[in-house]
Amino acid sequence: MTINVELKKLTERELRFVIYDEDRHSLSNLIAKLALKKPGVVYSAYIIEHPMISYPEVVILTDGTRNPLEVLEEVITEAKKFVETFSIKLEEALSHASKKGK
Repeated sequence: MTINVELKKLTERELRFVIYDEDRHSLSNLIAKLALKKPGVVYSAYIIEHPMISYPEVVILTDGTRNPLEVLEEVITEAKKFVETFSIKLEEALSHASKKGK
């Protein structure tokens, strides 16, 4: 699976980028939701003009106290931790289920 990213805009307060991925919602939604919880972020969402023919554009807007690129870096780190924790929990659940003969 290949995911490409195109930077649309980067300023002191705003970051916009397009994620070119066949799954047009999952990654962009995760990034937008996690970014919105970060201090200094006043707006975070993704825009998709048409679900069949366009790709999501993620927007992160800060109040100026944070660089939006740094916010994105934090979000990526947090998302990686979620995936690692989920993988561990899934392995534990599968191991427990196999011991029970399920």
